[in-house]
Amino acid sequence: MDNHILVASRQDLAGMTMTDYLKDSAEFASNGKSHRSQRSENLQLYVASGSLLTLENLDENYPDAGSFIFLSKHRSDSQIPTLTCHCTGNFADNPYGGNAKEIAISYPSLQKGYLKAITAAKCKVPEYDVTIESTHHGPTSLKKPVLFVELGSSEKQWSDRNAARVICETLLGVIDNGIECCEKVGIAFGGTHYPSKFNRLLLESEFGLAAVASKHNLEAIDEQMMHQMIEKSVEKVTHIVVDSQGLGSQKDRIMKMADKTGLEIYKL
Repeated sequence: MDNHILVASRQDLAGMTMTDYLKDSAEFASNGKSHRSQRSENLQLYVASGSLLTLENLDENYPDAGSFIFLSKHRSDSQIPTLTCHCTGNFADNPYGGNAKEIAISYPSLQKGYLKAITAAKCKVPEYDVTIESTHHGPTSLKKPVLFVELGSSEKQWSDRNAARVICETLLGVIDNGIECCEKVGIAFGGTHYPSKFNRLLLESEFGLAAVASKHNLEAIDEQMMHQMIEKSVEKVTHIVVDSQGLGSQKDRIMKMADKTGLEIYKL
């Protein structure tokens, strides 16, 4: 059974709002540095003092981890109330933590399970949009898969206890119910940072997604990066998924590289 580590930071208000809920209402008891769930023996909470984006040494603390699920704030200029999730990695340089040109290990079925469950729970937080984001920022070098679960997009939402409760209970439910492996797993190319076509694919089909490269990252994709995206998934990647209208000037180049992989191409 996977041992899931929830990770928050004292520097991150949304993460601390979620942490407070877990400690006060979800039976997480302190055990030194960690808080262990009284409900589920395969679940722990770790609260860091530094930035979530640079926590590259968690493997040392949790060698038996099955995944690291980061509880994080989401920030956007629009300040639209939003609940997001995504895997991490840098296709080019690394302005927000992690290593340049390095993708973290993804957990497609965990992301899919959470997205479906939080979308179903949207009636409890009707003012919030729910979406995946494309792959971005650190950490990138952990030996176990990483999923960011975020509450945003401004300080008002970061301290929203109801939204924090809904996120935490949804996540605990997904883990308690067991994570169903995806029959089809794709790496995805194209679209915007909030890729609505890929979001719908996760909700309406049997597909899970590993790394997702939005249109503005396609220039950085070479054969080596495409190979890394395929290899760094805990579930076998079976498809390359493309937003046919969202590849811009990189379309021909991306499609040629995709053909070379021998994987089935799924066009949206």
